[in-house]
Amino acid sequence: MTVAFLAVTLSAAAQESAAQLKWYGFIRNYVVADSRESVYGTEDFFYYLPKDVKMSEGVDLNAEHTFAFAALTSRLGLDVTGYEVQGWKVGAKLEADFYAGVSGVTGTAQLRLRQAYMTLSKGSFSAKIGQAWHPMAADMPHVFALNTGAPFGPFSRTPEIVLDGKLSDSFTLTAAVLWQMQYTSAGPEGASANYIKYGGIPELYLGLSYKANGFTARVGVDMLSIRPRHLDATGKKKVSDRITTFSPFIYLEYTKGLFSVKAKSIFAQAGEHLSLNGGYGVSAINADGSWEYTPTRNSSSWLSLSYGKKLQGVLFGGYVYNIGTWKPLVGDLYFSKNSFSNMRQMFRVAPELIYNLGKVAFGLEYELTGVEYGTFGALDVYGYASQNIHWVMNHRVQLMFKYTF
Repeated sequence: MTVAFLAVTLSAAAQESAAQLKWYGFIRNYVVADSRESVYGTEDFFYYLPKDVKMSEGVDLNAEHTFAFAALTSRLGLDVTGYEVQGWKVGAKLEADFYAGVSGVTGTAQLRLRQAYMTLSKGSFSAKIGQAWHPMAADMPHVFALNTGAPFGPFSRTPEIVLDGKLSDSFTLTAAVLWQMQYTSAGPEGASANYIKYGGIPELYLGLSYKANGFTARVGVDMLSIRPRHLDATGKKKVSDRITTFSPFIYLEYTKGLFSVKAKSIFAQAGEHLSLNGGYGVSAINADGSWEYTPTRNSSSWLSLSYGKKLQGVLFGGYVYNIGTWKPLVGDLYFSKNSFSNMRQMFRVAPELIYNLGKVAFGLEYELTGVEYGTFGALDVYGYASQNIHWVMNHRVQLMFKYTF
């Protein structure tokens, strides 16, 4: 029996291979200067858009220059590869940075989780399970800016299960179920993951990818069904509120030699959980106390060009158009916490130069972001501001110093 046990043990061990660990990361410093008060992520480095005019005694209070400098986006990660068991290739990633714990430009940066997932693959099938980039956010422009083109394209890392099946050497079918954590929907309680929690249905994604001869194409659609309220205003009665939205997108990329071009476009219903300029509002109040909802419709696109290796030139362009809600509003409009519902359209042009010296990189970027704002009139029941139309601009100059290890 001892011999049989040893044989089984040795056979099982023979079906496994040792995992290999590889640490990686970088030290990164940003220096930024803006010509106008703006909406940012933590600190001043994740840039969204300039704020609207705020007049007081004939002075625009938001016409104010700002400056910031910090290394809090420095990163540390661990890749696990090489482990195989019974024909399955197993991997993992654990990644963190210090982009947390800072309020405005004050505080001490704390380590936060960025990604934590495992991968499984066998033959033409592969899976990713854990926190990772949303399938619609994974393809990013060439820019070194922390926002990676947001809010002109989806930006989200979230708990997910992603399944990939290769249909051929060029085509891959992707299906995913996703949850919300850091990037959440808007609603009566503000930005919160409670709406998907009580909705009881995960976010769903289905996409098809093509890759061959330096060309990549990807199309997909995202479905989200949430319950903005599960109790009425008294907190004593259950209500059947729900809104379901669909957001299709397309991504194209072509690379040849030192030249690369990328483009992405999404038509989003709501989309605020993807860091887009969108939301939803109340379109009906029913006799049983429940509410009906209608999403905003948002068209967001970007184009990115890159050329060079040691000295790399990049040009980014983005455009957002707020189409308004599907149905007329009879109640509140819940909008992205990183934007404003009276935004009509928005553009960004950002040229940059990057000098790569081995594992050291120096970057210089100029970013012009313009937003057309308006005010809501009595007839603007579709969530589209039509009065007092005006543009505001922000000029941003950004420096980057980075050492990768």
